[in-house]
Formats: sequence, structure tokens, C-alpha cells
Amino acid sequence: MAGSVFGDRLPLARRFAEHLVTSGVERGLIGPREAPRVWDRHVLNCALVAELVPDGARLVDVGSGAGLPGIPLALARPDLGIVLIEPLARRVEWLREVIADLGLSVTVERGRAEETVVRRRWEGADVVTARAVAPLARLAGWSLPLLRPGGILLAMKGATAPAEIERDAAAVRRFGGGVPRIERAGVGVIDPPSTVVVIERVREAGKPDRPRRRRGQA
Repeated sequence: MAGSVFGDRLPLARRFAEHLVTSGVERGLIGPREAPRVWDRHVLNCALVAELVPDGARLVDVGSGAGLPGIPLALARPDLGIVLIEPLARRVEWLREVIADLGLSVTVERGRAEETVVRRRWEGADVVTARAVAPLARLAGWSLPLLRPGGILLAMKGATAPAEIERDAAAVRRFGGGVPRIERAGVGVIDPPSTVVVIERVREAGKPDRPRRRRGQA
């Protein structure tokens, strides 16, 4: 199962899991109660989102924290160009140590997605990912400006996803997003599969929808 996800990088994925349950716990990146379920709940769960990512995409992981989902995606998909954005210095230091140990070509940016300097450096991405970062409305405001037109936000959510979509769909539209939809990643591989809210960037923030032409109108 895991071999089909990570291929010949499976040993590196296991090494990443070991980092999470040792130094990741010691330095407060994940809680000690998460250690026994780190493989299915964190590493594999995140890597399976790769099935929603186009080939060769430029991907920005917002609020990366312990490198989730960015590092599992880098392990599962070496074709991706990945940037991890994380504001806390201690987390950035840990991420850089782990990436160096795993030999991954992944960039770590210390900052926040909503900061102008960060946005200007990494805008035009094909995909933005986020996991347990913020409610959907706030996340859309931070993430959609990083995307090129037609790019997609992949927000990993739990059981609250339908309620968040209902509550925040209007805000998502204001930030230039299309209609949010739910995709399940890893069906038949993990139970339950990963729940991902997918939002396409369809226009610039604040711009209204184009009015539909009436029948017969030139």
C-alpha cells in the first residue's frame, strides 16, 4: 500500500515519520499522543493528496508546521516544485534540518502567506496546500492570491468541511475563488480517506462575477 504511494522513496518516508515521533515531539511540532498514529494519520494521509495535484506543479504549502502536507507530497511526487511557508523560527529550523537529512529539493520560507513580501516572492503557484491552518474564509484570503488564475487551493479538512463550505462560500467568492467542492483522496487506501476542500482561483479578489449575457444580447 505505502509502496504504491512513495515508490522507491518509501524508506525516506519512514525516516520522516521517525523524525516526527522523535525530534518532532521533543520540539513541540506534534503532540506526544499523535506519535502512535503518525504514519496513517499524518504521513500517508498527507501523501495521498498527491492524486489531486497536476504533474510538474509549483506548489506552496501554507502554515507548513511539521511539514504536513508538504514533505509527504515531496516524497510521493518528486516532479513537484515545493515551497513550505512557516512563520515560527523553531519550526523553520526543524524543517530545514529534516529536509537536508532526507535530501529533498524543497524550499522553506520563514513568513506568513498574507505578508506582501512573501506573496510577491511565491505568487503564481499552480497549487496551494494547507492542513489545519485556519477556517476556510481566512485561509482563502491568505492562499488564493498566491495562485495563478486557474490554480487550486487544496485545504485538508475533517468532518467540519461541509459546514465550513456552507458558512464561508460567500467569503471565498470575495477573495476570487470558485465554488468549493469536497474531494476524497486515498479511497481504498486508507480509512477514512483524506477530506480535501478544493477551490479554484477564478478571478482577482474583490472583482465581481461577470454578468451573464441575456439570450439575444450581442
